[in-house]
Amino acid sequence: MTVRDVVFPAGRQALYEKNRYSPAVRSGGFLFVSGQVGSREDGSPEPELDAQVRRAFRNLNAVLDAAECGFDDVVDVTIFIVDPETRFERIWSVAQEFWGGPPHPTVTAVGVTWLYGFQFEIKVVARLPEETQGANQD
Repeated sequence: MTVRDVVFPAGRQALYEKNRYSPAVRSGGFLFVSGQVGSREDGSPEPELDAQVRRAFRNLNAVLDAAECGFDDVVDVTIFIVDPETRFERIWSVAQEFWGGPPHPTVTAVGVTWLYGFQFEIKVVARLPEETQGANQD
C-alpha cells in the first residue's frame, strides 16, 4: 500500500484531522489541494464576502507554501460559488489580488447551493518544483 504524501500548513492540522481529510497530497509531480474556504483558525467563516475570498486565498497560499510552491505553480483551478449570478464579479475582482500574471491556469467555475456556511471555495492542482516532489511518488 502506498502511503499518501500529505502536506499540512502550519497551525491548522487539528482542523483537518477533526474533519478527516488532507489539505493536500503530493503525487506524480503534482500537488492536489483540497478545497480551501475563507475559514478562520477555529474553522468558522469570515462573515463578509470579500474577507472570505481573501482568507480562502491566504489559506490556499499557506498550503502551497507548505509544499514549497506558490500560485505561479498552479495549473488547474476549480472555484465553487454560492449564488454565482450575484457574487461572481465581486469574487473575481478580489481573486485578482492573488492571481498573478499570464500565463494563467485553467479555471472551472461551478455554481453550488451550499458550502457548509461559506460562499466561496477554491480547489487547485499545482506542479511541484522537481526538488520538492517528495519521496512517496506514485
